[in-house]
Amino acid sequence: MNELTGNSSRRVLIVDDEPDMRRLLARLLVKKGGYEVLEADSGAVGLVIVREWLPDVVLTDVKMPGMDGVEFFRRLKEVDPTISTIIMTGYGTVEMAVEALKTGVYDFFQKPFDNDQILHAVARAMERTWLLRENRRFHELQQNPERGDFFGFIGNAPRLLEVEDLLRRLAPSDMTVLIRGESGTGKEVAARALHAMSGRAGRRMVTVNCPALPENILESELFGYCKGAFTGADRDKVGLFVEAHRSTILLDEIADIPVSIQTKLLRVLQEKEIQPLGQTRTIPVDVRVVASTNQDIEAKIARGEFREDLFYRLNVVTVRMPSLEEIRSDIPLLIHHFLGKYRTEYERPEHEFSEEAIQLLLRRPWRGNVRELQNTINRAVLLGAGPTLDKKDLRLDVQAQGSTNAHPDLCFDQVQHLDYAGAKEAVLKEFTASYLRAALGRTKGNISLAAKNCGMERQALQRLLRRYQIAISDFRS
Repeated sequence: MNELTGNSSRRVLIVDDEPDMRRLLARLLVKKGGYEVLEADSGAVGLVIVREWLPDVVLTDVKMPGMDGVEFFRRLKEVDPTISTIIMTGYGTVEMAVEALKTGVYDFFQKPFDNDQILHAVARAMERTWLLRENRRFHELQQNPERGDFFGFIGNAPRLLEVEDLLRRLAPSDMTVLIRGESGTGKEVAARALHAMSGRAGRRMVTVNCPALPENILESELFGYCKGAFTGADRDKVGLFVEAHRSTILLDEIADIPVSIQTKLLRVLQEKEIQPLGQTRTIPVDVRVVASTNQDIEAKIARGEFREDLFYRLNVVTVRMPSLEEIRSDIPLLIHHFLGKYRTEYERPEHEFSEEAIQLLLRRPWRGNVRELQNTINRAVLLGAGPTLDKKDLRLDVQAQGSTNAHPDLCFDQVQHLDYAGAKEAVLKEFTASYLRAALGRTKGNISLAAKNCGMERQALQRLLRRYQIAISDFRS
């Protein structure tokens, strides 16, 4: 059943006041069915577990002291009506079980029971739960009053609808997904949509900004370490893969991770286990991996900067996010959405764009994609003086002029002889070096302040300075 539905959750709760019966069922379901099993000796304890653990199927005895199985089922439906419940009956309680079927109990069987009968009943109950939850999710999407608002996506353009459909089909599975697209196209939004529609949605998705962390820190963050593993390791640290157990981990901008960590990441994908620094044993992890990048990974493979075997492990299914140029028909809807969002956030309900401002927003080539458009509207609503936001409130001319003056060395004529990947790398290198020099110049070589202004960690800025051979002493008076 799980292979067909892609349901990653296989949780069964056994509620029975007889310890021997609970242990017998638990061993059967774990060894023969491969289920995760928890036990409760009463209905009251069972309800606590249900709220915290959210099982897929519940096996409950009918006759128990305190709350009987029928009352337990009634209260269980109030918590989550999608949970499938199977009643276990003993001598003299068959009539109670039949009455329970009329109120929505999925099935019942009599003690002593047949092992195959139980396994079959639980498998069918699992499938029913999954179908009920998928149906509920479908209707929630259908009832959304604003078409185009799909887990953070706004729009009706065909390319965007294709992405939404692909995400919807991928979400129930545990398949590794690589999300590709230009900066600002919503790769993280796509990852969150995958997680929100999956069976792992009850747990927090873990996001790792790969280029923001130096190599040694990134490794310890991902895999954790033991006390004494290295100088300064005065305690055990749980890695992010362990934190993401039974959830989703997003490796954002994965093309930037060092080759040494790529090797360890490959092992995680192959073996479903991690090995913390300084520890000899491995730890199994149940994690769905989603990776994103705006880079040409194939070019990095050709240069020996990215492992080809890791790429194929990550690239099981590719989701390509469209640029804003590909979905230009959605720009009016995006303008309306972001204007409403920031009017509410900044308590400025009277703000409206002038006709001239709207025309500029519609015509502009948004090289930074949706993020650039969003930031422009955010800035205009926050800084706009009057109720009518005009062309000047968008501050696009000032922004463009500042960009030109800040990077006078960027000359595209100098890279026209290169192929696309080489030209892009050369221009990006020149931009990064100029940006870092300007950031250090404004702070007179104060790395901590420059890192804060750049929106990155201090160690990440230091790593970039070393990579581009920029001396801090040149900026200190």
